[in-house]
Formats: sequence, C-alpha cells, structure tokens
Amino acid sequence: MSELPIWLIDDDPGVRESLAQWFELGELPVRTFADGETALAELGEGADCGAMISDVKMPGLDGLALLAAVRERDAELPVLLITGHGDVPMAVEAMRRGAWDFIEKPFEPERLEERVRRARERRRLGEENRRLRQALRQGGLAGRLLGEGPGMCRLREQIANLAPTRANVLVAGETGSGKEVVARCLHEFGPGETAPFVALNCGAIAPELVESELFGHEKGAFTGALETRVGKLEHASGGTLFLDEIESMPLAAQVKLLRALQEGEVTRLGSNRVIALDLRVVAATKADLLALAECGEFREDLYYRLAIAELRIPPLRERREDIALLFNHFCRQAAEVHQRPQREADGEQLSRLGHHAWPGNLRELRNAATRFTLGLDVPQLAGEAGTTATGSLGDQLAAFEASLLRAALARHRGNIQAVLEELDLPRRTLNQKMHRHGLRREAFLEAGADH
Repeated sequence: MSELPIWLIDDDPGVRESLAQWFELGELPVRTFADGETALAELGEGADCGAMISDVKMPGLDGLALLAAVRERDAELPVLLITGHGDVPMAVEAMRRGAWDFIEKPFEPERLEERVRRARERRRLGEENRRLRQALRQGGLAGRLLGEGPGMCRLREQIANLAPTRANVLVAGETGSGKEVVARCLHEFGPGETAPFVALNCGAIAPELVESELFGHEKGAFTGALETRVGKLEHASGGTLFLDEIESMPLAAQVKLLRALQEGEVTRLGSNRVIALDLRVVAATKADLLALAECGEFREDLYYRLAIAELRIPPLRERREDIALLFNHFCRQAAEVHQRPQREADGEQLSRLGHHAWPGNLRELRNAATRFTLGLDVPQLAGEAGTTATGSLGDQLAAFEASLLRAALARHRGNIQAVLEELDLPRRTLNQKMHRHGLRREAFLEAGADH
C-alpha cells in the first residue's frame, strides 16, 4: 500500500503552513485545505487519505459537521479534531461521533505527529484487511493464491488458463505447499464451480478399502458391507474429484481407476450396473510419478491419463519474496480466529523468516505465525543459531545481500527512499541490486511489514 497523505483542514494559513512543514520534515506526506467543503468534495471523488486533521472552529462547515460528513462516506477514516476553544463536553461529543482523537490548542507538534502516525497505521491495516476480504469475497485467484513472485504469478496464469477446461490436471508440490487449494481453484474457477468437489487422500486409506472408496459397493458385497455406498468417482460426477497423494494408491486400484477414466464409467463392487461418469480429475503428488513408473511402483499409462496438464507449486524456499506477505496474512487470520491483537514482525524477525528453509512450507509458516500471534515461542529458525547457508562464498554473500534488501524493503513497506537512507546506497546501486536479486517494490507495498 502506498504512503497515504495526511489531510490538514484549517482556515488559518499560518497553522496550515507550520504544521505542513513539521510533517514534511518527518517525511509524512500532507495535503492542506482552507475549508472543509473543498476537502469533502475531493474525498467524495475517491481521493486517498491516510488520516484527516481538522480545526473545529471554522467558517462554513465546522469540524464536527465535517466529521459527520466524512463518517457517512468512509467510516474507517481516522479524523483528529483540534481547537483552541475546546472543553471536556466538546471532546466527549467529538469522540461519541467517531473522532479518532481530540487535541486542544496549544499543543506540542510532537504529540500531534505521534497520534497522526498511529492513526495512519490503523488506516493502513484497515485498508489491507478490507482489500484482502474483498479479494477473498470476489474469489479472485490473487486472493486465494497469495504471492507476487514469478513462481506464483506463473501458477495463477496457468490455473486461469486451465480452469475453464475439463482437462485432468496433475499438481506436483511438496508437503504443505497448498496442493488442495490449487485443486479447489481449478474447480471453483471452472465451468463446474457449482458442481461437487470431492476429495480423497489416497495415503490415508487402508489399501484394502481404496477400491470401495473409489468405486462404491453394494450391500453385502464383502464382509462388513452393511449398506450400499456411493463411491467417490460416482459422487464427483459432474464436478471434480481431487485425489491427493496419488502415489500411495495400490497398483490394483490404479488399473481399475485407469479403466474407469478411459471408459467414462464405473461399476460398484458387488454390482453389474454400469454408471456413466462425467468428471474432471485433479491428482496431487509430492513424488516424481515417472520415476516411480520406471521402478514399477506407479502405472505410466495412468500418469499420462492424469497429467493432461501438470502444475508445479514452488516450495516456500523458492519464493522467499512472498514469505513476509504470507506470514502477515497468517498472522491476521490467527488474530481473528483467536481474538488477539495483530502483531507485526520486526526487521530482524523477518530476516530470520527469509533465511529459514521451510521444509513444511505453508503449513509450517502458518504454525509459526499462529504461535507468534499467541505470544508463544516460535520454533528455532535457521539463522538464529548460526547460518545454514551452503555454496561458494560468492553465493552465500549474494544470498545474505538479498536477505538484507528484502528485510529493508519489507520493513519500510516498499518505501525506496527509506531503504536508501537505511542502507546508505545510491539509488542506481539499489536499483541494480534489486534487479539482480529479482526484488520488485510492488511486492512489498501491500504486505504491510512484509501474497
């Protein structure tokens, strides 16, 4: 999110000029207005505003009336009121009407700046949460599959291309990388988004029960078959069948699954009735199925039936530019679920997050974010007790340089000027280094301290 300016409304030009100079010295962008009517007209046009400061006593539209009008247009915009004629009843009334704060003249500019910064931070967090909720409500891929790195951008493009088709898709990714989320996106953004989405974890079912789960059975088909059961293939007809850990499926079941997909029909165990199928299969694996096929542990013909298209989810260690954004996202979720205030990681913590290998991928990162939000100890990450970096000295130095740049960009939310000053770099040098390490300023604007 870009740096939103402060709007200062005061009919006294001397006050406007002095406060504007004070804020600009503190690197706080500011816009000034001589009356409330002008400011309100621009706000109505959708102009960006991080926080509003208004004098109470003004000709025309006074501060309290301006507050009421702003609340009607944008109830989450922090409004601070200042006056040289304030009293306790007026302050109480202003707060009751929704003012963020009430400050009486004369005041120390440091005090006003501190409160304005807090107000702008609340505005920023509110805007982030609003946009995130909106993206999730709209079902946008960017809201479902967070990340601004090239790997995630390419994955979203592939999903957007494949979702409208009925082609079977094989999703490859490490444990905890989000394979089911990808499968659901293929379904929900496809032609059968209102049809059933049926999931089956092949590795969580006893081998002797896999066929019953897939194809269903009639009552009495085998010992223990007390009722007729509809199989997952039949249940998913018209929609999507998601087969997770497909590499765990027994070979005998693979043969029957291949036949069912080739013929487009299934027969329940213990029955002679043929049931037509119309479904898309999205299979997920953490293994190399062709390598398993060479060893005789997976049917090569089934692989080619399932992998009409193949998607690869990059592990978290390959998308380090997204770690801070995802961590903040999981912290927001944990704060809402557990009703805790949202915490934000500092630069050192973000640096450690960026150095960790994340073998558990998103699942491990979510766990760390939840523990952080709850104030618990986060399991030790790489970089806390010595470095785990490998490779040549040049490679390790490059990785360390990239981590410092990433942490600074995250800490300053993409503010290039602030990064330049912290790292004491010329702009041209910083641009070259960011290009070398594949870092884009835009990836840090929406992430808060960090898709």
